[in-house]
This record gives sequence, structure tokens and C-alpha cells, in this order.
Amino acid sequence: MAETAAPRVPLASVTPAIALGPLDGRYRGATAPLVDYLSEAALNRDRTHVEVEWLIHLTSNAVLPGTSPLSDKQQAQLREIVTGFNGTSITELAEIEQVTVHDVKAVEYYIGRRLAAIGIEDLTALVHFGCTSEDVNNLSYALGVKGAVENVWLPAAHDLVDRITVMAEETRSVPMLSRTHGQPATPTTLGKELAVTAHRLTRQLRRIEKTEYLGKINGATGTYAAHYASVPGADWQQVARSFVEGLGLAWNPLTTQIESHDWQAELYADVARFNRILHNFCTDVWSYISIGYFKQIPVAGATGSSTMPHKVNPIRFENAEANLEISNGLLDTLASTLVTSRWQRDLTDSSSQRNIGVAFGHSVLAISNVVKGLERLDVADDVLAADLDTNWEVLGEAIQMVMRAEAIAGAPGLENPYERLKDLTRGQRVDAERMREFVSGLGLPADAEARLLALTPGNYIGIADALVDHVTK
Repeated sequence: MAETAAPRVPLASVTPAIALGPLDGRYRGATAPLVDYLSEAALNRDRTHVEVEWLIHLTSNAVLPGTSPLSDKQQAQLREIVTGFNGTSITELAEIEQVTVHDVKAVEYYIGRRLAAIGIEDLTALVHFGCTSEDVNNLSYALGVKGAVENVWLPAAHDLVDRITVMAEETRSVPMLSRTHGQPATPTTLGKELAVTAHRLTRQLRRIEKTEYLGKINGATGTYAAHYASVPGADWQQVARSFVEGLGLAWNPLTTQIESHDWQAELYADVARFNRILHNFCTDVWSYISIGYFKQIPVAGATGSSTMPHKVNPIRFENAEANLEISNGLLDTLASTLVTSRWQRDLTDSSSQRNIGVAFGHSVLAISNVVKGLERLDVADDVLAADLDTNWEVLGEAIQMVMRAEAIAGAPGLENPYERLKDLTRGQRVDAERMREFVSGLGLPADAEARLLALTPGNYIGIADALVDHVTK
């Protein structure tokens, strides 16, 4: 008889729990800061925060007859429910939700349990007053996303752009052969090309920094019906507006049951665009590594290949590419689906928004990998110089343009400049001697001939080095 295998320990029961996804497992170190804003626990803490502040707001403004402002001590005790939110709180909320089978209702009951100790048990009915679940959820998500973007994602993105900008400054005068359509083209500088990326990314960061985080608290279908039915004398729009703005959000005055999520779609599109530009940067750097423009600094003890000991692979940039693609897949889905809701409400947004943290997590992870990849790069000046020196034909552009300018100025014998350079250079390599021989035989005015004879692929860079100032000022 075959021996019966011992039963496996369910991995989900292991403490700490084994993560199903890499963001909470292998890459936890890079994405952990987002947990405080975009995890399920953070969402519940933000829900608690919104409910507590709504209770304080209603009493502070005596919105309901029979209520009066709470004492400073009572307000502080209420806010301690939020500031003291911890693992025990998470467990208790989960236990309540097992009974309610409703996450927001569980938060309401969780707060209600604590009012007697504060001496305001008579205000239990005021918790969640006039609210539909989405009133609490939309504000909680807005606070969580705002916190994640402003305190985690933007600082990481700015740090990356700053590093690229420093590299651009350091290499502003390092000449480099350009490649358009993959073919040798007018030289540039490495710094100028890095500056292009820094400039593009900075534009997206400025858009993201201007994000308007909207929120609403207007009832089951956005009409304040229950509010006016119960307290017709209150100015509920002003109550709602002052509350939302007091949370640091922008008030959306016109909604269905849900806040329309348009601001989320706008933000995610901007973050996705940043990701795409960064993805383009990763593929370019990867390509430059492959042709030797960058040397990778080996990490002591690291293995590049399990069988080829010489290899130092550009894994940081490859990892970043993959994570940027995953992030954008989620961001694009969120941006396209969150703006749609059947009639006054459906729950597709509820499931979708639970993946916001995953979308930002993969972006943060990618940014982290690019930073680490850049830290291990050295510029191979000798390779850059050798590449330029074997492509003298790129000076053909300069020569034919000088010929055109001198012909317009009246110099004879300079007809068909483009065609003559095309015959000389197209599909063939031209060395320094052959190029200078051609220039000397054109019959150019002396000053124009001297300018061209002084040109090399390494100094034919226009004002590329000065253009870096656009991102370093």
C-alpha cells in the first residue's frame, strides 16, 4: 500500500499570512507605504474618520434640533476612535461584518459601541445620519487616494525625475549618436535625451498635483430627500459642502447615489500617461545598455544568469516595464469603468475600486526598480565616442544645409546639394578623410568651408547641451 501523505498546512492560515499577490509578498518592502492609504484596513479607518467627523459636524453646527456642540474632551475622545484604530479594531470590525454582511454598517455599529464610554450614548442615532453607504465610501476613497498620491506616489515619482534630471545635467555635454528609425542620425548629447524624459514626466506630475479630489454627502439618490424630510429647516447643501471641504476635498454638488468618479478617471489617466512615458524610458535605457552606451555596475554576490557567469542583466528596467504594464492595465480599466453607472447606482464601482491600491502598487514598484537600475549605471564614454567616429555620414545634413544657405547667398556651383550628399552617403559608410575631401572640393566660401571642416560627429550637436537648462532651472 502506498503511504498516505500528511495533510498540508493551509498557507492562508500561516502567520504572517502567505500573500497571494506579489505586492503583499515578494515586493512588500517597496509597496508597504501604500497600505496606510489604500488597503482594506485603511479604507475602514477612513470610513470611521468620515463617520466621526460627520457626527462632530452635525453637533457642532446644531443642525438637528435638540443637539448641541460636544465638549472638546468628547470631540477628542471621538477622534481617538480613529487615531487609535489598530489590529484589534480590524478584527472587531470583521466580526461585526460577519453579522451585518455590510461593511459600512459594521463601521456604524463599531462607532456606536464606543459612545457610552464618551457619555454620548444618546447620540447613537446620529451616527450615519442621513447617509447612504456611498456617502461614506466616496469620501473615504477620496481621502485614501489623495493621501496615497500626495504622500507616497508623488514623492517617489519626484525622486525619480530628480535623479534623471541630475543625470541629464551631468551628461549634458556627452555627445551621442542619435538613431531615428533605428538608423544613425544627427548627433545629440546623452544629457539632452535624458532631459527630454525628465521634461515629459514633469509635465505629467504637474497635472497630477492639480488633481481635484471630489466628494459628496447628499443621500440615497443625491436629492437630500431624507435630510429635508427629517429636518426641513436646515440648509443641507451648505452643511454638506462645509463638511466635504472641511475634509480637504472639493464638493460635488450634483450626483446620483454615487459621486461620479470622473476625478478618479482623470487622475488615473494622468498616472497611466506618466507610466507610459516611464515605460518608454525603460525600453530606451535597456536598448542603450544592449549596445554598450551604459555599463552596468555589478552587485557583489549577485547572479546575472544561472548558466552564464559573465552576464549582468538589465533586470530592474525589465521588471519596471512589466509592472508599468500591469499598473496601466488596471488604471485604464478603472478610468473607463468608474465613469459609468446604471441609472442612479450599481455596484460595479465597488468591486473595481478595491483594486486602486494594486494599480498604484505596481506603479510604485516600477518607479522603485527604475531608481535602483539607474543607480547601477555608468556611462561608457568610449563606446559613445567610437559609435560617433564610425558614422561620419551624419554630417551630410550639415553640409547640404550649408550648401543651400551659401547658394541662396549667391555662391556659384552649389546646385542639387541634397542629391549630391545622398549619392555620397546613402547606404554607405564615409570616414573623416572622405568627408573632408568632399567638402574641400565643393568650392564653398572660405568661412563656410572652414566651419564644415571643423565639424565632427562628436561636435555636431547644435545647442543640445544648453537645452538641458529647460529642466534644471
